[in-house]
Amino acid sequence: MAGKFDEWFGVPRKEIKWYPSIDPAVCVGCGLCFMTCGRNVYSYDLNSRKPVVANPYNCLVGCTTCANICPVGAIDFPSTEIVHDAIKKNKIIAKVRDLVPTKVQFMQEQQHENDIVKKIK
Repeated sequence: MAGKFDEWFGVPRKEIKWYPSIDPAVCVGCGLCFMTCGRNVYSYDLNSRKPVVANPYNCLVGCTTCANICPVGAIDFPSTEIVHDAIKKNKIIAKVRDLVPTKVQFMQEQQHENDIVKKIK
């Protein structure tokens, strides 16, 4: 059974080496990365009181949120060139352009439903 994050626009996720690494000497174990990541990239070792990159390929290609919010700069990512190369090699732009109208329609429907719910309340 395929996992939720096994592909990125049809590309096997493991072909794109994009995921965080933590410098344990710098990490203070605050847990912000662990608690913030919505893709369960991290687990948290209660013994060492430090996060661990447990599911690296769950990381959204191009995302750096955890590194951006790390208060001590303990999280690094590879060069964005990896992402740019994957986009070119796999013709991601064409795939995305084809998907944009569907997402726009979905978002409009969601907004319409939200508007209806607000009127009911």
